[in-house]
Formats: sequence, structure tokens, C-alpha cells
Amino acid sequence: MDVRILGGLSVRENGVSVTPAAAAPRQVLALLATFAGRLVPASVLIEELWPGGAPRRARYELQAHITGLRSLIAAALPQERGAADGRSAETVLAAEPGGYRLDTGSGSHDVGRFSRAAGAGYRAMEAGDLPRATLRLGEALALWRGEPYAGVAAGPRLRAEAERLEASRLSVLDQWAEAHLGLGRHAELLPELALHTARYPLNEPLNAQFIIALLRSGRVEDALEAHRRLCALLQRDGGREPSARLRRLHDLLLAARHTPLRKIPTQPRALRPARRPAAQLPAPAAPAFPVSAASAASSGALVPLARTAEPAQVPLRETMSTSVSISVSTTMSSSVPESVTAAVPNVPAVAGTRARTGRPPRTSGRRNAHQGRRHQAEAAQRGAAGER
Repeated sequence: MDVRILGGLSVRENGVSVTPAAAAPRQVLALLATFAGRLVPASVLIEELWPGGAPRRARYELQAHITGLRSLIAAALPQERGAADGRSAETVLAAEPGGYRLDTGSGSHDVGRFSRAAGAGYRAMEAGDLPRATLRLGEALALWRGEPYAGVAAGPRLRAEAERLEASRLSVLDQWAEAHLGLGRHAELLPELALHTARYPLNEPLNAQFIIALLRSGRVEDALEAHRRLCALLQRDGGREPSARLRRLHDLLLAARHTPLRKIPTQPRALRPARRPAAQLPAPAAPAFPVSAASAASSGALVPLARTAEPAQVPLRETMSTSVSISVSTTMSSSVPESVTAAVPNVPAVAGTRARTGRPPRTSGRRNAHQGRRHQAEAAQRGAAGER
């Protein structure tokens, strides 16, 4: 049995459609196909059909829908003896204690294929294999034919599942665009991103990718206009403020407007961390080539055009000990003579402080010398008096 959910419900057994035209059995089949291979409690199916409250004969009506679905399945199964590999309508749509289970056998399920392709694409992104990431993420997106469960009257369970699938699709789309930008394919990405931003005008990640692609294509004014339009839409949508990434991107656009852009490198570069929890990407590493303001936009960070040498890193322990020594010695030298300072243990003398800091102490050396000579003269007079 082959199941298609991503763009309208389609369930086929042996190549024959078993999707009913009536709304209620179609809804039951959609929920069973969503959780194919697992038991779906009858209470969940009833809640899906009657979210506002089930009628008295709800279980009888549910059983009637199951019987109708089994009739469609039986008609699609091979009629020759042994051709169905022991499958019957009762085993394909099996009744189990508490509910029902749809057995798809060795058939395909587009949601499962989507999850496997997306997972392979995320792992390729983590490994830095951008060409493979674009391929596998593109395969996942190609499985979508439209809105999930299109044409099905969705209850609470199907609505929640549709929202989850749509969020997964947007996450894959964001990573797919990120990989293409990392490969320098911003020009060919612009038409695709323009369609997606028109469909999701309030989606910040997609709009940010679109703005970055415009910037890297040299269309700075168009990028600024797209940024202003997005911020206005966010403000009208409940007074939402732009994210920190959008604010950094705006600063970069203003800088690029007055700065001649260097040639944008097309060599793959390290990407920024991903925004969706399904793909934990490594932190961006420093690129091995000169970074322009346009190419820096792909990571959402502000990178200057001219990079200066970073100051040498001093160990914290050494820095603290140096600062303490300087402050203590300077304070003591401003209030006591050098003779007293030299007698205090673990405190450098004024001369040592001068050599360490590269500047003279605050106190005058002449005054200290004068005071020392006066103390020596007084001591000499007291010694002479004692001898007499």
C-alpha cells in the first residue's frame, strides 16, 4: 500500500486507489494512514470525527466507515489465490483491542521518505558536505505536491499533524537555501526564494535568506526594501520586533550601501548555526579567504573588510598578579619612603614598578631622597650624643 499525504490524500493498494470520496471515511483513512503500522484508538478516531462532542451512535458510525474502507481495499487486492501474499481487507485494516491499525506492508509512505531524506541532508550539513546537503534536502522538498491533507476535513489531530509537517518543511527549506548560499548559488536561488517569501511573508528565516541573496547579487537597494517590508509586516502582526539577526543584517546593508563590495567568493564557507532544532550545525569557523561585507551576510554576522591583528592573549593569572603588584607598589610609594617600601615583603620597590609599568611613580624621587638624608643625619647626631 502506497500512502501520499504531502499534497492531498492518496492511498493505493496494488496500484488501485482506495481513497473514498465521502468526507467522513476519507478523514478516518487519513488519520489511520498518518499513523500507519500503529494502533489508533477508537476514541481518537471519534474525537477526530466529532471534536465538538460525539453522538450516541458514534461507535456504530465509525464501524460503518471501517466496513466501507475494507470494501475498497478488498476490491483493490489481487483476486487470484495466493497473489495477495496472505493479505486481506481484514488484515490490511485490522481491528485490535481498543482501536484499528492500517498495515501498509512493503509499500511506501511519503512522510517517511521525507523524514529520511531530510535527516540525510541535515547530517550532510553537519559534515560540511554542501553539495550532498542540497541534493538530499532537495529530494525531501520534491516530495511535496501541495498542502498536507489537502481535500480532507481535518479535526484536531489532523490539524496538529499538518502544522507539524509544515514546520518541518520550512526547516528543510531554510537549510536547503543555506546550503545553496554556502555554495555561492545566490543568483539562481533568487527566483525560488522570491516565491517562498511571497507565500510565507512573515517567515523571518526565509526572508533573511532572500535578503542575503539580494545583497550577494549586488542588489543592495532591493535588499533594503525587502528588509523594510518585512519589518513593517512584523510590526502589523501584533507589534512584533525584528530579531537580532535581522537587526545585524540591516546594519550590514547600510554599511554595504556606502562601501564598495569586493568580489564575492564562490568557494564553500563555514555556515552559521542552524535555527531549527532538527539540525545542529557546527559554529562558523574563520574563512581562509578575505571576507567581504556581502559574503559575510550569509552567516548573519558583521565582519569588517580589513581584518587587523588580534592582541596577544595574556593568561588571566598573570594579568591579575601584574595589576595587583602595580597598584600596591604605587600606593605605598606615594605615602612612605623607599627604605620602608623595600623592607615590606612581597611588594616590589619603586624602581621595579618603574620598570614594570614603563612610567615613573607618582611621588617625587627628590623628596624621598631628601627625607632619607634627614633621617640619616638625625641618627648620626643621636649616635654622637651617646658616645659623649
